[in-house]
Amino acid sequence: MIALALISAFRFSLLALPVATIAITVTPLKGPAGASEFKGVVELFTSQGCSSCPPADAELARLAEKGEVLALSYHVDYWNYKGWVDTLATKASTSRQYGYAKTLHRKSVYTPQAMINGLDHANGANPAAIKALVDKFAATGQGLNVDVDAVYDDAGVTISIGSGDGEASIVVVYFDDANTVEIERGENAGSTITYRHSVREIETVGMWGGAAQTLRLPASVLSARKGSGCAILLQVVGRDGAPGRILGAAMISGPEAS
Repeated sequence: MIALALISAFRFSLLALPVATIAITVTPLKGPAGASEFKGVVELFTSQGCSSCPPADAELARLAEKGEVLALSYHVDYWNYKGWVDTLATKASTSRQYGYAKTLHRKSVYTPQAMINGLDHANGANPAAIKALVDKFAATGQGLNVDVDAVYDDAGVTISIGSGDGEASIVVVYFDDANTVEIERGENAGSTITYRHSVREIETVGMWGGAAQTLRLPASVLSARKGSGCAILLQVVGRDGAPGRILGAAMISGPEAS
């Protein structure tokens, strides 16, 4: 496990990206998954260069396969100096983790860190701790309380959000279903690891103000992005762009995940 000091001048602009615009091509996707199907959202911050991360990666893969929670894996780039450049790492993933640290008033980040519902964190290699937080939030009304559904057809994606309290951003997270990586250097040299639901891009596509609403996106919004599927997160975001509580979630899986 590693702890890093927060950088005061760190920019969070990658967390609140512009509303999506039309692109050109269309890639068929499948099936809707509404918020009611997920008990919570688990976001793992990990790295191919961190020797403490493989057990957490395996747990995230188990959660993704089981499907009771929406499981996402964010590869950070601050381990790259150790001799292996993470093939899935993005600055946006690192920025998102630092944003959570700011929201939680933490002075450091670490891997493997699992964020639960955007509210609290646990060691990503500790399934009991992750489950305890998921169960706690579900039992205390801090689970996914706003219905979110995402349905794909030939013309695009329809995102339906139910009514509720507060305001939140509608965030689309593009991910790969699975990536198998042979790690040649660094702390995990010689390992071959299959990563599930690795995030490639993050984009804000709209706002929600408490009233039920429907948002229509062109199919090209998905096909023009990296990743074979996407998650829809209804998430509270601070004025500084730092992410907070997740109120609802849905997922659309791409053809590679079927």
